[in-house]
Amino acid sequence: MTIAIETRGLTRVHGETRALDDVSVRIKKNTITGLLGRNGAGKTTFMSLVTAQDQPTSGEVRVLGEAPFEHPRALEQMCFIRDNQRYPDDYKLMHALRIARVFYPNWDQSLADELVELFRIPKKPVIKKFSRGQFSALGIVLGLASRAPVTFFDEPYLGLDATARTHFYDVLIRDYTEHPRTIVLSTHLIDEMDRLLEHVVILDRGRVVQDAETDELRGMAHEVSGRASAVAEYAAGRRVLSRHSIGGLATVVVEGRLTAEDRGAAASLDLELGPVTLQQLVAAYGFDGSDTPTHRPVDIGPDQAPADTGADASGAERPASEDTERASSRNGA
Repeated sequence: MTIAIETRGLTRVHGETRALDDVSVRIKKNTITGLLGRNGAGKTTFMSLVTAQDQPTSGEVRVLGEAPFEHPRALEQMCFIRDNQRYPDDYKLMHALRIARVFYPNWDQSLADELVELFRIPKKPVIKKFSRGQFSALGIVLGLASRAPVTFFDEPYLGLDATARTHFYDVLIRDYTEHPRTIVLSTHLIDEMDRLLEHVVILDRGRVVQDAETDELRGMAHEVSGRASAVAEYAAGRRVLSRHSIGGLATVVVEGRLTAEDRGAAASLDLELGPVTLQQLVAAYGFDGSDTPTHRPVDIGPDQAPADTGADASGAERPASEDTERASSRNGA
């Protein structure tokens, strides 16, 4: 197994905030990995540290076996498409594509031209006048056409309509199949991207709470619903990731694969069991019902006040006014 990205004890502290806390992961070469979690979980911080756009407070990073910070050979192997790119005020589409050809050794102009037409990116206005969706489309063009051995997309779909997002997923899979490389995607639209992801790293409050193959992760938890008292009895002694209650009814997400004994216990308590989607699992790990770290058990006594997961997995876009300028840089073009 060849490792593309490896971190050991990676930590980034800003004042009293630990944006990333002792993160150790290994991402295999030539895979599509989902970097998932709520807003503020540490996803962008992780990508910024790996691409050497920031320095860790402690810990180590290796990309294709080399430390990337101030290391030109490692840096030219990466492309980081941020959700808050910045471009010079006078840059138009042609300028962004021209500079990308210089920065990325594997740049494919024919693919860039195809994607510009597919996403209908305007060529005359300056980029700072682009809509949110046009900004995102430009980032997708740069990220895919770079053909960088290690490519990061930080919420690449913001502002794109359903048709444009489908174009992105289809072209990504097609080009990845023809030109395998390591792709890391940070996303809240997990259900849409589920079919793309081979591996998943879930972050919460700067820590890794799950790191597994996608197929393996899908069966790691199950949902239980019914009378609150019966749900509490079923969940006793189990690791509960999240809880939601309405009146005398409750639904919990319980960590663990379903067994025949589980099914028997649920049937005896007149409870319903169900699978948990990848998006539900991420929301459950991001449950914020207390100050307790989310990977610890949650008390689900029937007298508790109703609680919601509070997960931000809707993919709601930011207002365009917050993202009016984007830029092209070696790792973020």
